[in-house]
Amino acid sequence: MRSTYTATPADIEPRWYVVDAEGMVLGRLASEVAKILRGKHKPIFTPHMDTGDHVIVINASKVRVTGRKAEQKQYFRHTGYMGHERFTPFATMIAKHPERVIEKAVFGMLPKTTLARTQIRRKLRVFPGTEHPHAAQQPTALTFNGEAK
Repeated sequence: MRSTYTATPADIEPRWYVVDAEGMVLGRLASEVAKILRGKHKPIFTPHMDTGDHVIVINASKVRVTGRKAEQKQYFRHTGYMGHERFTPFATMIAKHPERVIEKAVFGMLPKTTLARTQIRRKLRVFPGTEHPHAAQQPTALTFNGEAK
């Protein structure tokens, strides 16, 4: 009888990738980044282990949305007081904090577990421009199918 393969910490070798978000659709970018963060692109994927890779997203301020989301999409947060809901329009969020737009989109596509929260905190880095301080890690440029570059 064949047993199910389970990755061990010795099997895991995290790699670094850099993704240029310029002109990419937000949701499609977020789903691909979430897949890489979890490690689902690897044959050693194990759901309860952190087999994912590090992802650096540059040009976050140049990501695009389709349809009327630029006018209609709003980000919700709650202050903790009754009735104190705060809604931030997409245009305001992309102008002030473009990195949060991608972080929230990727977080929404990860499972709501402590492992996923650890993966997004430790392995996702988003920058609004083209500069990033992770050149020493020698990240590999990553492109996704179906996206015009």
